[in-house]
Amino acid sequence: MTDKKQLFVNLFEMACVSHITHGLWTLPGNNRERFADLDYWLELAQLLEHGGFDGIFLADVIGHYDVFRGGPETALREGLQSPTLDPLLLVPAMAAVTDRLGFGVTFSTTYEPPFAFARRMSTLDHLTKGRVGWNIVTSYLPNAARNFGLDGEIPHDDRYRFADEYLDVLYKLWEGSWDDDAVVADREARVFTDPSKVRYIDHVGERHRVAGPHLVHPSAQRTPVLFQATGSPAGMQFAGKHAEVVFTGGRTSEDFRRAASGMRDAAVQQGREADDVKFIAMAGVIVGRTQEEAEDKWRLYRANASLDGILAHSSLPVDLTAFPRDITVADALERAEVPAARVPFLPLNKTVGEALDFIAGSRNDRFLAVGDVSTVADTIERWLDEDGLDGINLRQYHSFDTARDFADLVIPELRRRGRMPAEGERAGTLRERLFGPGRARLPENHYGTRYRGGANLHPETQAQAS
Repeated sequence: MTDKKQLFVNLFEMACVSHITHGLWTLPGNNRERFADLDYWLELAQLLEHGGFDGIFLADVIGHYDVFRGGPETALREGLQSPTLDPLLLVPAMAAVTDRLGFGVTFSTTYEPPFAFARRMSTLDHLTKGRVGWNIVTSYLPNAARNFGLDGEIPHDDRYRFADEYLDVLYKLWEGSWDDDAVVADREARVFTDPSKVRYIDHVGERHRVAGPHLVHPSAQRTPVLFQATGSPAGMQFAGKHAEVVFTGGRTSEDFRRAASGMRDAAVQQGREADDVKFIAMAGVIVGRTQEEAEDKWRLYRANASLDGILAHSSLPVDLTAFPRDITVADALERAEVPAARVPFLPLNKTVGEALDFIAGSRNDRFLAVGDVSTVADTIERWLDEDGLDGINLRQYHSFDTARDFADLVIPELRRRGRMPAEGERAGTLRERLFGPGRARLPENHYGTRYRGGANLHPETQAQAS
């Protein structure tokens, strides 16, 4: 009998008040305003580990949402991803109170130099004993660009081209700069590191010049697990070369399967195996001990959702709430003197009211389950078997009720059905939890391994390596 496919589950989090469920921080008992309290993260990490979660996935931004209504005021009122803390600094504290929980952290390749980031991630991999992954992003907020000395955003495809070089530098540092046995710690000879086993990388590229050597000796994973969120053609090609886990979605099963198939094909074109890439989607799971209890929660969440928060998060360049609901979107754009090309996702022939309702419900997509334990578990099994999903980033509507409900009600049922491992069964590094025992490091067919042992580091080979 073929083993059933098992679910990998992260809690989707961000160190702010309003991450993706805007307005719900105001609900009674919600802990969102405690995000700057270290105890919040310690309590949450222990809840997730004891409840059977595989990891916590931490989003991040490095700018304000200041497009909607021409400034950051709406986002600031809503607590929309501002104020927000640095996610990398939360990980050591959570790692100290857990043994198995994994950590996915978001960091942008566009604005900060790779040498410093390489040290931070190697440090986290050491401190967590290999439980860390990196969510690779290129940053999309105009305000982020202005925060780092630019007048506006770097064009989308250029950001991915720059990110490719950024990863090349990191692989040279993580995979090629130190041999595994470089640290000898020989007290009698008074030698801690064998210098013959540490090398410069001498990277010279379009954006970066990095001499090396790396400042940190090899960690459990060397290269952290590589996550990426994408759906664009440039992003899919990048994922085929680099990503191990892709965070994607779609409003239909067909959308998701099409995106996943395209990224698998891109991986194969890079000499990898199709199953070297796993896929997770953001999912909403509202569960109750009865169907009625779950539906009551869902009604409460929808009734308290903030449309202003959703619109600000969408960076909508036109305030549709300022127009009558019965005129068309095309008419509203004409009155606001906003070209339709700036809002390609808006249905021009629909009314303003219909468009606002569409935007308000835009996150209630294919991966939403509302119901009792059996109903929710049935839905998750369909995601695994029919959609081909490997895991979910669980959207948090209420802190900590969403995570607690999933841990107390859903995970035991998924375990009973063979869809999640028994308590404590899935261990090791984060990469091993995803791909199996003995796979703590990047597989040999991954591009990043070309630098192992110092191969391909010589300047004469850099043109073909980049």
